[in-house]
Formats: sequence, C-alpha cells, structure tokens
Amino acid sequence: MTPRWRRRAERLGLAVLTRSDPEAAHGLALRLLSHGLGPESGPIETPRLATTLAGLPLKNPFGIAAGFDKNAEAAAPLSRAGAGLVELGAVTPRPQVGNPLPRLFRLRAESAVINRFGFNNDGMEAMAARLEALRTAHPDGLPVPIGLNLGANKDSEDRAGDYEVLIARLGPLADFLTINVSSPNTERLRDLQGPAALDALLSRAVAARAALPAPKPLLLKIAPDLDEAGLDAVAEAAMRHGLSGIIATNTTLSREGVSGPRAAERGGLSGPPLMARSTAVLAGLRRRLGPAMPLVGVGGITTAEDAYAKIRAGASALQLYTALAYRGLWHLHDLAAGLDALLARDGYASLGEAVGADVDAVARVTKAG
Repeated sequence: MTPRWRRRAERLGLAVLTRSDPEAAHGLALRLLSHGLGPESGPIETPRLATTLAGLPLKNPFGIAAGFDKNAEAAAPLSRAGAGLVELGAVTPRPQVGNPLPRLFRLRAESAVINRFGFNNDGMEAMAARLEALRTAHPDGLPVPIGLNLGANKDSEDRAGDYEVLIARLGPLADFLTINVSSPNTERLRDLQGPAALDALLSRAVAARAALPAPKPLLLKIAPDLDEAGLDAVAEAAMRHGLSGIIATNTTLSREGVSGPRAAERGGLSGPPLMARSTAVLAGLRRRLGPAMPLVGVGGITTAEDAYAKIRAGASALQLYTALAYRGLWHLHDLAAGLDALLARDGYASLGEAVGADVDAVARVTKAG
C-alpha cells in the first residue's frame, strides 16, 4: 500500500474509531498497527529537525508519549510511524487491571481527553518478554530509541522499591527509562514529588541504574500542577542526583478551559487545554536548570506552532498522545514539515539553536497571569 493510500485508510479508520468507545477504539487501533496498517515511512528526517535527548540521537524531536502503547503491543510499527522516539508503558512490577470502566473520555469541543486508567498494564515480566522478542526480531535495533515509563503498583508497600525492581529488570532492554511519579490516577503517587520522598526515591533509582551492565538515561516525569516551590524542589533534586532529563508534563487535575458534562469526570486532563500550563512549567524548569539538562515538552501539542512554542520555551524533544488519538499518526508528518518550515523562517539552521529562545518571555507572561 502506498503512503497516500495508507493515509487515506487511516483517515477513514479514524472516522469510525472516534465514534466508538474511546478505550475500545484505542485497543483496536493498536491491533491494526501491529498488523501493519499504519505509516511505514520511518522517522522523518531533515537537517534542521535532528536533535539529541540525553545523548540519544533523534532524527526529529517528535516522540510518542507513554500511554499510547502501554504493553509494547505495537512497538515496532510505532518506531516506523514517523516519530523520532517512542516511550512505552507505564509498566508496573506486577500486572494491574487499573481503575473500573469507563475510564477514558473524549471532550470533543476542546479536542481533549480525560483518563483515569490507573496504570493498567500486563506487568514487568510480560513487558520484558515482548522487548526481548522485539530485540531478537530486530538484532540491528529499531529505527528510533525506545523508552520505558515506569510506575508503582497501587497496593505496593514500598513504591520506591518498585522503581528499583523495574530498572534492574527492564533497564537492559530499553534505550531510556522514565520515573513516573506524576500520574494523578494512582492514589498518593504524586506524594513522591515532595522533596524528602523524591530525594529518597531518586537515590535508590540512580543506584539501581548505576548497577546496570550499561547504564541508561534516566528521566523524571512531573505533573503540571506543581507550584513554584514544587518546581524548585524538582529542579534541585534532578541536579543533585544527576538525572538525564525531565519530561514536563503529565496530565492535569485542573479543568480550566473545558466545559460540558464530561468535564466533571475524575482523572487527568490532556490536550489543548493543557498547553499553556505545561509550557509554563517547561519554561520554569529551563530557567532553573539552565541549558544543559535535556527537557521533553509534553502537553497540548496539536499544531506545528505548538511544537515550536515548546522548543522555544526550553524543550529539546517533544511527546504527543492526545493529538494523535484525534488526528492519527500521519499527523506526525504534518507537524514535522510545519516545524521545519518555522525554523527555516526564523533563520535557524538547527532545532538546537531555537531551544529556550522564549524562556524569558514565557516567564513574563506567567508572572503577569
């Protein structure tokens, strides 16, 4: 099937899937991807879009965020869909059914989503088996880096220990690892973002990473709902423990910018209403951390202009989820072309030259607001 017909097929499929139950539709989309019904172009490349994340070369800055493929069911097809990186998970040590259904809701007017999944996944050993099979099938590696988002079991008595176990077991099978302490859907998980708890957790996680045969980049994913003191604590902990980067941000508990009957559903909100807040958090981290630590911008990216705003606020890489659910994986091609054109318009020879260009401006807007 030619790229043109693949794109048409995706458009038709989206028209059907977006009228179905959202969680069932997402599951069906993953099954279709696993059978080769999706983009197959490989990562989109231009000289301007090439970048790095924690030492990992990326052919473009667009990543598929955790949550899109929780169980590595379609990792190989996703690596060929056009993105520059893919993050799988979240995965927990033991399998977990997550919260009761329904737990995924579309807010069509805002092109947004609310979810309260609760880290539903097949568990660490199932993930390990799939990743081992993936590496056997692709001995020369996949086209893009594959990361793992790590979470704690809901009923764990030692949540920091869950991250240690995950790093030890899955670290050798991934290109990078992300400690997720920011999901709003596991009770008291966000407490791990507090200064003392985060310091203790990162001490153990960094030690577990150091014990790997080949230590991997270790990132931290944070919430958009942190206040200034919370951002101070995160930045200080990231520097003190030598983290490889921070992903900003997860979903929000705020309902600013959304309305209608679904807006009252419990869970984390993602999509365009999150754009302003997540970008402000991103810029706040860049101001605190300076230019050296890699930051990944997530939250509300729908257009090339959104992506460019994240780059100029301090992101050296990006991740998407909600926009892909509404617009499909071919949207990655539109975003890449649009971002490349914006960089060219402003005279940038490389994406890196634009990183953080608007940090001070975002700071002024945030303070004024």
